[in-house]
Amino acid sequence: MTETTLLYEPTEVSPPGDTLRDLMDERDLTQAELSRRLGRPTQAINEILAGKKEITEDTAIELERVLQVPANFWLTREAQYREYLARLRAVQTNLSAVPWVQTFPLKALQQANVLPAGRLTAKFVETLVEPMLGFFGVASPEGWAAQYDQLQVQFRRAKPDAQTDVAAITAWLRMGEIQAQQREASAFDAAALERALPAMRALTLADAATIGRELTRLCSQVGVVLVFVPALQGTHVSGVARWLHGKPLVQLSLLGKWNDTFWFSFFHEIGHILKHPARRAVFLDDASSGTQATTPEELEADRFAAEVLMPAAMNQALEELPLTKKDIAVFAAQAQLHPGIVVGHLQHHGRLPWAHPLIHLKARYDIQPRA
Repeated sequence: MTETTLLYEPTEVSPPGDTLRDLMDERDLTQAELSRRLGRPTQAINEILAGKKEITEDTAIELERVLQVPANFWLTREAQYREYLARLRAVQTNLSAVPWVQTFPLKALQQANVLPAGRLTAKFVETLVEPMLGFFGVASPEGWAAQYDQLQVQFRRAKPDAQTDVAAITAWLRMGEIQAQQREASAFDAAALERALPAMRALTLADAATIGRELTRLCSQVGVVLVFVPALQGTHVSGVARWLHGKPLVQLSLLGKWNDTFWFSFFHEIGHILKHPARRAVFLDDASSGTQATTPEELEADRFAAEVLMPAAMNQALEELPLTKKDIAVFAAQAQLHPGIVVGHLQHHGRLPWAHPLIHLKARYDIQPRA
């Protein structure tokens, strides 16, 4: 198979001096005569013709007077040529950025339509430098380091030993930022958010499409931006709570896609928004099975999520609940919760093993990101 080189090559743009030379030939003008008419040294005309000297605004007006060709024509030609030269230089500069690009989960970003599709050969990876810079909204890897690598000082990692792939985590966070920029939300109202919790909890009984739409709407009404961004390999993040441009952002990855994990993650992040409104903190959470929080903030967010889903008044009934499909279904109906959340709660508290036939009561969600 013949491999096509996809390295960006700008369409060739000739220097404006080529056009000037053509006009001089049409008018039978020599360089000496043109220099006299312009009142400029012959050497300056020579350099313009060779593309070594730029046509300035003053020169463009003078050329307009002598040749009756508008000044904006010369300035446009000059700008196009200089941009062409700059892009040629950028192509060479980008080659040094390839190692930076290779630190990211490229295949996963292609699958998420963040990067263009293509076989990840060495030549093709060279073409991904510009799309990656554009995705992060930075001019260079140094700009990425200043904006995103430094962001990790604000990370509050729930699972420090696993959440070490800064490139993957920052790419996932950036995907959430882009979604958030497309959303509108009211001014944040903490009291209104607390009042909305029962309506949010009631959605545990809804289908995935309704959950995505209604939960986003309820959050927006109280000033919280909610986005769904599929998990990226290496992130180990089920959700994040942070403040972005003055508003709280909750970003969920649907890691595992189980409904008990989803709802615990969601209310855990809401707990961070309400309990820990530190505007510069980025709470990276992992609600995967068996993960135990250790920091005071994570423990408090865990307690908040558990209390919303399973209020303490239900504890006694849960401890005495027979572990049968029928009894769990009846309890869930009385609690106005999906049975899968009851199963997840029982697993978390050790009454059911993680591998148990009753896990079939759990639901799997596939909530699509909304534009």
